[in-house]
Amino acid sequence: MSRVEIKDRFFINGEPVQILSGSIHYFRVVPEYWRDRLEKLKNMGCNTVETYIPWNFHEPEKGHFLWDGMHDFCRFIEIAQELDLYIIIRPSPYICAEWEWGGLPAWLLAEDGMKLRCSYRPYLNHITDYYNQLIPKLVPYQIDNGGKIILIQVENEYGYFGDDKDYLKFLADLMRKLGITLPFVTSDGPWSRDVFTAGQLEGALPTGNFGSACQWQFSQMKKMMPENLPLMNMEFWVGWFDAWGNKKKKASKLVVNKMDYDYVVKNGHNINLYMFHGGTNFGFMNGSNYYGKLTPDTTSYDYDAPLSEDGQLTKKYFALRDIIKNAKGEDFIKTVELSTRIERKAFGKICWQESADLFENLEIISSAKKSVNPLSMEKCGQAYGYILYRTKMQEDLPAKEIVFKKCADRIIAFSDENKAFTAFDRQICSEQHGIWPLTFKEGKNWKINSSKGARLDFLVENLGRVNFGHKLEEQKKGISEDILINSHCHYGWDIFNLPLDENQIRLLCEKGSWGKESGENPAFFKFDFDADMEDGIYTDCYLDFSGWGKGVAFVNGFNIGRFWEKGPQKRLYIPGPLLHKGKNTIILFETEGKRGQSIDLCKDAKWKK
Repeated sequence: MSRVEIKDRFFINGEPVQILSGSIHYFRVVPEYWRDRLEKLKNMGCNTVETYIPWNFHEPEKGHFLWDGMHDFCRFIEIAQELDLYIIIRPSPYICAEWEWGGLPAWLLAEDGMKLRCSYRPYLNHITDYYNQLIPKLVPYQIDNGGKIILIQVENEYGYFGDDKDYLKFLADLMRKLGITLPFVTSDGPWSRDVFTAGQLEGALPTGNFGSACQWQFSQMKKMMPENLPLMNMEFWVGWFDAWGNKKKKASKLVVNKMDYDYVVKNGHNINLYMFHGGTNFGFMNGSNYYGKLTPDTTSYDYDAPLSEDGQLTKKYFALRDIIKNAKGEDFIKTVELSTRIERKAFGKICWQESADLFENLEIISSAKKSVNPLSMEKCGQAYGYILYRTKMQEDLPAKEIVFKKCADRIIAFSDENKAFTAFDRQICSEQHGIWPLTFKEGKNWKINSSKGARLDFLVENLGRVNFGHKLEEQKKGISEDILINSHCHYGWDIFNLPLDENQIRLLCEKGSWGKESGENPAFFKFDFDADMEDGIYTDCYLDFSGWGKGVAFVNGFNIGRFWEKGPQKRLYIPGPLLHKGKNTIILFETEGKRGQSIDLCKDAKWKK
């Protein structure tokens, strides 16, 4: 029987193995390209692939599991096995990964009093239900069972969050009960003893996450680990992620990457490139960070990785490949012929043909939930996208002042379908800083006067739940507490769920009211075009949204992600498998009233300079 042993080095079937791994998140890559990305990983000289498994991707609603299409990680594992790659799986309930809420499913927030990442029984019960479905799918692919999975991570950077060893033991014991026989690992930053040791679990190999100074970092790790265990960098941050509003795209210094990678490979240590290939935060699945303010991540998760967002080989790819070749010898790199034919093409400018006003189509794509109080997005059974709150003022009463006690993340207010104001994060409410929530006053914050008896609409967007740190339990979206109008709580609301999922977009296309005019209210814009593509070749392109304000884009019904004029990302990636030979339809949902006449389908990415 094949097996993995951890002594002074990693041993597989009795032979010492140096793990040279790269991260590829199957959930950030269309399935048709999994093989292409894995082949390029192998051709660089890596012998292992690492991936997370995000809970919210596979159980978007309690008890409703998705395992096919982009969710078919078993197929991803099988392709890696066919290419003779070892596999590291990180399936913990929380993954961080700059992914929406770190992979936790939003429906947890609908339960009052929910506590995360600790031995809180209701939370553990939900994990048990999920693992009962997930873990048996992994068991056959363990190397003990003839597969190629060699390591399983227990939790993720837990030392930054808590010190509940019973919780870590619960996760490990549950996986053992369900058939995991492989060695466990943990991963934390080695800068602080408190952090690094808090995340450790007896019997699991501690690994480190860091992006530079590898020699020093490993020396620190050794002081905080049992003796004679192999050293591994589980996340060598070879680049970094981007947030909307950054001045320019994040990039690492290649000379520093090379120096560190060369040290690790030549000294026989183990390393996982984070990321080898970043991919794309399709849909609404980007995460956010919060350090004094909300910083939502861009749709692109390019990460300045060796493989670009659209799978192209970069200078970094060849530089790291040369390091492996020089240290291990040319025979170490077992190249394969690339089997997926991909080209890049500029289809040019396309004008929109029809538009659909949100207010005119609201009750076609959504049904009102009536409530005395505003309810959070999660309490309304929704996880992602937008949500709209509507109320009617008394006929003799204007709304002169409005206070939002708790609202996240971004709101556009309308009075009788005329935009009144837009606010984001701390502009909406500031109680988290000990300051009374901000007051929106007629004539001061409002661009227009609110008439007596006005209908008020508040369109609220979830920009991506925070994925790291101690704000994890504060991630309810929409309006989750009362709204004060004219100094008192206002009651009586209609709430419209707007996840803009496939069902809503289909309803809009089939039954919506479309026209040739475009006002300033949030609206959908339809672009039809014919794609001339060669059979057997996938044709990639990028959507340039210059001239458009903010929103989200759909290609043949698939949500390719958010756009925002503030950058730094200026184009959205469209993988070739999303396009059809012949007629294609792109829909933009734009919320700011800033619209161009066209979009441009280009060959390459573009970032703010």
